[in-house]
Amino acid sequence: MSITNKFKLFGAMCTFFIYSNAYPQSSASTYSALGLGEFNNSGFTQNQGMGGLGISFGTGWGINYMNPALSTRNTIFNFQTAFSYERLDVASTNENQTVDGGGLSYVGVSLPIKSGKSSVGLGVNQVTSVNYSIVVNGQVTNSDLTSLNRIDGEGGISEAYISTGFIVAKNLSLGIQGSYLFGSTIRTNQLTLLNEENNPIGASTEFYERLTVNDVTFKAGLHYFFKMGNKSNLHLGAIYHAYGAINGKEFAKVAEFGQASRPDTEGDIIRNNEIGNVFIPKKIGYGVTYEKINKFVIGLEAQMQEFSQYRSFGGNLGELGDSYRVAFGGQITPDYAAVDNLLKRSTYRIGVQYEQTPYIVNQTQITDLGINFGGSVPINNLSLMNFAVKVGSRGTIENGLIRENYLSFSLGFSLNDNTWFYKRVYE
Repeated sequence: MSITNKFKLFGAMCTFFIYSNAYPQSSASTYSALGLGEFNNSGFTQNQGMGGLGISFGTGWGINYMNPALSTRNTIFNFQTAFSYERLDVASTNENQTVDGGGLSYVGVSLPIKSGKSSVGLGVNQVTSVNYSIVVNGQVTNSDLTSLNRIDGEGGISEAYISTGFIVAKNLSLGIQGSYLFGSTIRTNQLTLLNEENNPIGASTEFYERLTVNDVTFKAGLHYFFKMGNKSNLHLGAIYHAYGAINGKEFAKVAEFGQASRPDTEGDIIRNNEIGNVFIPKKIGYGVTYEKINKFVIGLEAQMQEFSQYRSFGGNLGELGDSYRVAFGGQITPDYAAVDNLLKRSTYRIGVQYEQTPYIVNQTQITDLGINFGGSVPINNLSLMNFAVKVGSRGTIENGLIRENYLSFSLGFSLNDNTWFYKRVYE
């Protein structure tokens, strides 16, 4: 390996370290207060631009995270990363507020073992995100006092993964991904009693809960394509993600304001780093994509997860409902060989996604509808700048619920190098 490539590898590892010490907060949804937060089912930036399409199709210019079987298309070294930002207009029947959040989304590397036959990938990615702040006022029964609750949450679950894909027969590839899950979700509920003049009465109390997970999961993928003439392919893809009982520990305490997070202060400790698990149901996904080689792509995919089987750390059932997600999208490249015309060489994407989320509030299951746009702009012969924009709406103001109209943006880079494994003849 040349000295240049050694520096590239060192830079990639440094990025992984930075990511693990600066957890992203790319979700600002109020509904991330439920369950383990908001799950990332849309893949990397190039997938997000097509509504999350990626189980049945991938290219060699971006890491195929959604289906490890598609990593066989990565025939050159690829380093990919992205930052994301989301802005929401949160509305109820009598109140309106704007919130936002953002951060580093993912980092990944793909290396060919045998070009076009097998590959290996590794990276760090966001699995769930929790980031919300809710204020609730209420009248205390049989008194003139008012209760003021401030409920906050932050954190989430990340994964460090390694994957491999390999061709097992003509046009058929398989892949497997192993992930180490880590991270914490922190939730607090601060309660203050106010008199008629809105002055605090007595001591304010705080409930603090920290769930930390450490476990491994596995995802398997399959990809097959049919030749439809010299310049067209029909792609089929499927994934199976086995989560199961995810091991972790929980600390929970009730104390005066500002003291609940500290185990050595006065208060009532409910769980003192008690060991247990959270059960996350398996996820399956499949899709079909038609490709006109080097011209356009159009596909339809679905993902499903039986969150009615989800169990919280305390073993409680019934908090969430079964969810599914449908994505329809595609991309077009006007002329990939137009060396002197950047706009023609760029790739443009569009997609729509509909999701029945697992969140159930007031006997209403929350849905999410989003329209996506994106693209990839060449920044040299091989590397790309990727971007994706999503505009959508989640929830409703009916039945005392919250509606979130949101705008999210992802900006990333796919840095590719076809000299990584070539031995230099002249230095």
